[in-house]
Amino acid sequence: MNPYKRPYHPLLIVIAGASGVGKDTVAQDLMARRPGSFYFVVTATTRKPREGEVHGVDYFFVSEDEFARMIDEDELLEWALVYNDFKGVPKQQIRDALASGRDVIMRLDVQGAATIKSLIPNGIFIFLMAESEEAMIERLRNRQTDSADNLKLRMATARQEMKRLDEFDYWVVNASNRREETVDQILAIMQAERQRVNREPIAL
Repeated sequence: MNPYKRPYHPLLIVIAGASGVGKDTVAQDLMARRPGSFYFVVTATTRKPREGEVHGVDYFFVSEDEFARMIDEDELLEWALVYNDFKGVPKQQIRDALASGRDVIMRLDVQGAATIKSLIPNGIFIFLMAESEEAMIERLRNRQTDSADNLKLRMATARQEMKRLDEFDYWVVNASNRREETVDQILAIMQAERQRVNREPIAL
C-alpha cells in the first residue's frame, strides 16, 4: 500500500455512561463543532417523549408492537429493556452514514455499549462520567423527569455501571460548565484513532 494514499475509513464513536452524565449534550456539541461531518444515530424506544423531544431527532418513538416487529425482521443492531422501556438501534441508518463518509456517533447506556462492542470491536468506545458521584446524583435530581422510585433505580444502576469502566477504550470526565473541554478531548481521541496504522473499516 502506498503510504501517501492511505484509505479513509469513517469512525464509529460510542459515547456511553450512566444517566445524567450528559451523553446527549456532548453528542450535540460534537456535531455543532463540525457540522455535516457526523451522523448521530437515532435510537428507537417505546418510552413516551419528554417535553421538547422530537420524533426522528432525539429518538424514534414507537409502540411495543412496532418494536416487536423490528426485532422479528432483524432491523435492530442491538436492543434491550432499559428502565422498563425497550430501546434499540436500527441498522440501516448506520450503513448509509458510513457509506456517505461521515463519522457515526452513538450514545448508549453501558449495557448497549457492551453489546455493540461485541458486534463492532473496532469502534471507539468512550465512557463519559461526571466529576464525582455527588455531581452525577445532583444532575439526575435536577432533571426532574423521574419519580422518587425511578430516581433511586437510576442511582443504583449508575453505581453498578461505573464498575464497568475497564470495558471501554477511553474515559472522559464531563465536568459541569466545562463542556468545551469534553468535546476537545473526544476530538483528540478521534484524531489519534484516525492515525492508527492498521485501522479497519467498520462493517455491519
